[in-house]
Order: sequence, then C-alpha cells, then structure tokens
Amino acid sequence: MQNLLDGMLVIDLTQFEAGTSCTQMLAWFGARVIKVEQPEWGDPGRWIGGSSDKSVDSAYFMIHNANKQSITLNLKTEQGLDLFRELVKKADVVSENLAPGTFERLGFTYETLQELNPGIIYMTIKGFGTTGPYKDFKSFDMIAQAMGGAFAATGFPNDPPTYPGPVTGDTGAGIHAAIGVLSAYIDRKLTGRSHKVEVSMMDAVANFQRNNFIAQLETGQPPARLGNINPQSIPGNTFVCQPEGPDDYVYIDVPLDNRQAWEALAHLMEQPGLIEQYRDPESRLGNRDAIEALVAAWVQPQTRQQVMQRCAQAGVPCGATWNTQEALDDPHMRERGMIVDVEHPEYGPITLPGSPMQVSNGGEVTFQPAPLLGQHNAEVYQEFFGYDEAKLQELQDAGVI
Repeated sequence: MQNLLDGMLVIDLTQFEAGTSCTQMLAWFGARVIKVEQPEWGDPGRWIGGSSDKSVDSAYFMIHNANKQSITLNLKTEQGLDLFRELVKKADVVSENLAPGTFERLGFTYETLQELNPGIIYMTIKGFGTTGPYKDFKSFDMIAQAMGGAFAATGFPNDPPTYPGPVTGDTGAGIHAAIGVLSAYIDRKLTGRSHKVEVSMMDAVANFQRNNFIAQLETGQPPARLGNINPQSIPGNTFVCQPEGPDDYVYIDVPLDNRQAWEALAHLMEQPGLIEQYRDPESRLGNRDAIEALVAAWVQPQTRQQVMQRCAQAGVPCGATWNTQEALDDPHMRERGMIVDVEHPEYGPITLPGSPMQVSNGGEVTFQPAPLLGQHNAEVYQEFFGYDEAKLQELQDAGVI
C-alpha cells in the first residue's frame, strides 16, 4: 500500500470481482476501503469455487480484497440503512456493482446519495450499464466478453468462439472504474463537485478490443480467428520446447517492419542466408509457414529458458509461456514486488499477485491480507459512532450487524 490516496474514504458495497478490483486498486494507493457486508455470509465471493463451507474464505476472495477493512451491516433493516446513510455522509466514494435495480430497491440512487453528501463520488459497475436496451440484463465476465467481441476474436480458425482467459470483463471494468473514480476525485478536490462514475463491463471489453476493430475498419469484416498467430509478425507464434510438457513453449514475435530483429534471429539460428531470402516484409508475409517451420526446428531441442535467454541477448523479442506457479516463483516479478507474501490471520503465509503500479514518492508499498468477515466492526463502529462492545452485541443480537 502506498499513501498517495491517504485520506480517501471508500464505503464499498462491491462483490465478486468487477467492483472489488476497482476498490482494491484504490486501497493499494492508500485509500481506506471499508467493505460493507451482509452479516453471516458477506460478499458471495468469499465462498465462490464450490465449497459448501461458508466459514472459509476462498482464494478468489483473498486475491481481490487485499488492503481492505470489513464490517457487517444488514441493509434489509431500517437501523442498518440509517447507519449506512451516516457512513455515506462521511465518505468520499460509495462503490457498488450489485445486480441491476438492487441498490435502488434499497432506497439509494445517485441523487439520494448527493442529498446525504453533496460531494459524494458514486461508482457503479453493471454488466451493460444503466442505459441502452440491455440495461436490465444480468452479466458475468464471460457474458461481457462474449458481447464485447472478445470471444469471436479468440480461438483457432476452425474452432468456435473461445473464452480468452484474462478476465477483461470483470477486472477490466474495475480498472476503468478506478480511473474514473480518480479523475472524479481530482475534480472534486478542485471544484467540490459530485460525480457519478459508471462503467459497463461490455464497454470495458470493447475498449480492450480496440486492435480487433482495426481489421473491421480496414476491410469491413470481423477479424478472423488466428489461434496464436500475430498477423503483424513473422515469426509470430508459439514454438514447442524441451521437455515438451503442456507449458513448454515460447512465443517469438518479430514484427514485419523490424529488419534488425529479423537479421538477429537469422544469425541466432545460424542461417544468415535467410536475411536476403526474406529481406522485405512482403517476402516474409508470403512465406509464414516455411519461416516458422525453420524457427520451430531451431527452438525444439532447447528449453524455454535457453531460448528466451539467447533471444534476449540477441535482441529478439521472445517470452516463455509461464504457468501460474512459474509466474508466482518468477524472480523478476518477485524483485519488482508483483508477487508478495502476506500473513493471513487464518491461513498463515500466503502468496498473492501484488500491484503492477509503482509510483515514486508514494511511500512504502505494503500489503495486508483480505479481511475476515466483520473483522473491523469494533474499530469502525467505535470510530464513526462511538459504539462500545455492549452496543455492538445489542446490534448483533438484533440482526443489524
């Protein structure tokens, strides 16, 4: 955690991944994020993954909720709603990604939040936003990616549209929302104005698909599914390495207009004659299969690490296809702080992806584990309302917290 957003208070109703990704990014930079969760079961992301034991937090929850606090509050009770309204009055940001209409049924809109706090920043993420013909449709990441164009652009030529893997519908929406919140926060600092920040998961996916719209604009046709091929590079593909396990591949990517990298690869393969044989982009473009067959034969006897190191030394763009365990163990990512170890109060030491953003003069980067359900009830309710242990027990007995 850095201290750039020290003083920002986020009252957080987000759940699962899209909204929690946004508020986790704010927490990484020092915002105080207080998760407001339903008593007994909390954010449903706590038990996603098939476990019937709702007392055990899932890895899914822990990955998306680091550096936050948690309180329980039953918004289906009038006293719970009153307490939430008081929290809104003290907040800089209220965030939610509840199903369409849920926040409104609780009695809250952007306008009612403004009445409580004229400077509030209200962040909302929905599958399809709050306008348009799909506004009432429910969505998860896969739905947003399908409708945002990612599925149709992913896969091999004769395969059906394919789920890409990275969750650009969920986490992608959260990233866009965080940018919106920070922009609104800066303006609020300057003008005092309130803001509503809305992100559609479908829109976020479409924004990540900008390159796939190039072919559409140039040819009037959707881009073909090309598998692992990069159409702007030759070679631009995956190549199998030793010992030929499921992840023993490298990706070599030599752009058609990068003559220097092409010459370096030809020398590295000890085939300098290829330089003149395929000296211009047009000649390489018409001979992808032949060129990539030569590259495959050169790569195949080597390990991923050997190919990657040799290519790096020669100036040829190349990367090994790490799996998630190899990424967690990667010394480069560990040195940069992208992989972090934290001490969880129930699980002990756990290893998580950290923050990819490094900002100078932001203070020391520290990470705290995701909170247990209601872990900060005593601290938060005492600080904001002056409640002691007896009052908290009374609220708990009444089903309010």
